[in-house]
Amino acid sequence: MLLSPQAERNWEGVCSVLEDVLEDQSHRQLFALELGSGTGQHVIRFAQKMPFVTWQPSDIKEECRDSIKAYITATHVKTVLQPVHLDASEPWEKWAGLPRNSSDVIFAINLLQYSSFKTAQGVFNGAGQILRQNGLLITYGVYAINGTITPSSNEQLDEELRKMNPEWGLPDIDVLRQMAYGNGMRMERIVEMEDYFKCLIFRKL
Repeated sequence: MLLSPQAERNWEGVCSVLEDVLEDQSHRQLFALELGSGTGQHVIRFAQKMPFVTWQPSDIKEECRDSIKAYITATHVKTVLQPVHLDASEPWEKWAGLPRNSSDVIFAINLLQYSSFKTAQGVFNGAGQILRQNGLLITYGVYAINGTITPSSNEQLDEELRKMNPEWGLPDIDVLRQMAYGNGMRMERIVEMEDYFKCLIFRKL
């Protein structure tokens, strides 16, 4: 099993946001897709806290999918499905065979700043197809706002990401808002988190 210290630090905050936005639907069984699940620590914790959701983890890396499988086995969670290979930059038809209007929630934690613009477009295009009406796309990470990055620590993070890969970097909230609108969604809330992180909540219309 892989272990991410950052995931151990931030899972509770992200989980509380998910619990808050899904509370009014907790009387029924929901289906949630996680993009870029990484180690699997988040999805396992979420499943333990929200048993009314069936969770579908996914990742492009085999080592991450193996880690998720190990966490499922070790924790005996019943509501986390086996991880699937999913490249969010691909057309939604290639998203592990998930049908249109099949998900209540799609969430991506720390994915967009490590992604190309094409991948960000793929996330919003795919969500627009796979989410049910009133379904939610939730992204967690660090963002620019109208072309501005603050504070200086986030500017440094953006520079470091772009050195690692010129296509990476902090995505702009205003650009994401426009992407959402172009795919039948609207930004509903911005939740301020620790260390200048934010949860963006988009709803499919």
